[in-house]
Amino acid sequence: MRTLALLLTFGLALSAGEETNTSNAPKLLLVSFDGFRADYLLNYSMPNLTDFISGGVLVKEVKNIFITKTFPNHYTIVTGLYAESHGIVANSMYDPTTKKIFNLSDLASKMDPFWWNEATPIWVTNQRAGRQSGSAMWPGSDVKIQNNSLSNFLPYNSSVPFETRVDSIIGWFTKPKDPINFATLYFEQPDGRGHKYGPEDKENMTKVLKAVDEDIGYLMLKLKEAKLWDTVNVIITSDHGMAQCSPDRVIALDECIGRGNYTVVDISTIAAVVPLTEIAYLYHLLTNCSHHMNVYLKEEIPERYHYMNNARIQPLLLVADEGWTIVQNRSTPISLGNHGYDNLLPSMHPLLAAHGPAFQKNYKVNSINSVDIYPMMCHILKLKPEPNNGTLTSVKCMLSDQWCIQLPEAIGIVMGAIMVLTTLTCIVIMMRKKMPSTARPFTRLQFQEDDDPLIG
Repeated sequence: MRTLALLLTFGLALSAGEETNTSNAPKLLLVSFDGFRADYLLNYSMPNLTDFISGGVLVKEVKNIFITKTFPNHYTIVTGLYAESHGIVANSMYDPTTKKIFNLSDLASKMDPFWWNEATPIWVTNQRAGRQSGSAMWPGSDVKIQNNSLSNFLPYNSSVPFETRVDSIIGWFTKPKDPINFATLYFEQPDGRGHKYGPEDKENMTKVLKAVDEDIGYLMLKLKEAKLWDTVNVIITSDHGMAQCSPDRVIALDECIGRGNYTVVDISTIAAVVPLTEIAYLYHLLTNCSHHMNVYLKEEIPERYHYMNNARIQPLLLVADEGWTIVQNRSTPISLGNHGYDNLLPSMHPLLAAHGPAFQKNYKVNSINSVDIYPMMCHILKLKPEPNNGTLTSVKCMLSDQWCIQLPEAIGIVMGAIMVLTTLTCIVIMMRKKMPSTARPFTRLQFQEDDDPLIG
């Protein structure tokens, strides 16, 4: 039976005050630059992004979910759920009950609500509250999820320029009738070029990230021209990072096991394997295949992955070490950059930048979890969140309407209070020592018989 660790957020109290009028509702734009590794900001010049951050918030690293692939992580951002709970467990999936196959190259499978209905994305919740949502190519946004379709969306098409996507969203925000108050915007760079060149190719990635920074500048310009800059809250983030790979770091399954023993559902830096022979025998062969690959029976997948309790997760999971690639044979082309690895690796972490009236200004946070983005967005939009794995507590310091004391500040306050009390105590003790005594010495009472009226 599937289990779901449901963490309640502080945003629940806001549900009673939900606004159903889109024109009066808070406005939020969520932007994803696919494959934007967190340390790109440190290693490359990005003046527009730096300017964006200076007036808002920077989260230096976002710990994303496992597996660190595009579709699972994008659905996590808009649902606040781990992959095992929202059901989009990989970019390629197989459902053993229905025998259905999900494949990115098959439009019909991607558009099938069956794969998406296990969770409720925030654009559906926003529309159920009587508002309007829009999306430009965010994974799943063109699917009819839980019988709810977006009226404002662009289906995925990589040939459509970033500027066109931005212009469409600006138009939806400024429509005279039924404008949107929430939108998601997806762009496939720098992921595409990161796969081709690898994140450590300084010359080529400098050009790629310069173009991405110009895209951010265009977004900022259009928001200002439309007089939305001071009213629309904007979150810029990504789904995962990127690790440097090499054709020399390859694990070829054909050199370990015969094709008749298994079929593979998904394969690259991770592999989802369906046994065709006795699973113990296949497990034994795979565990001796390479020292650069961990092999897990489904029931033994590490709990911290939150990647076990779903039928779409296959009986065997192979996870390559950072920088290594799993293939069936060595003729398979190898990307110089890739992702999908352990989500604890810094190379897998994206960043998050945010700007707008809901956010603090010039504020930096070291790290948050990607599941926490969803309850934060629900709080901003004044929506009651669906059950999720995130918590608003982890991100409340980023928000302008939340009273928050960071741990160093709390320690400083406590230490300051202790010092004040100690000083006052010392002053009191010293004053008592210096104060002259007014007490008279004890003497025995003397009676004189002649003057005492009580003696007759």
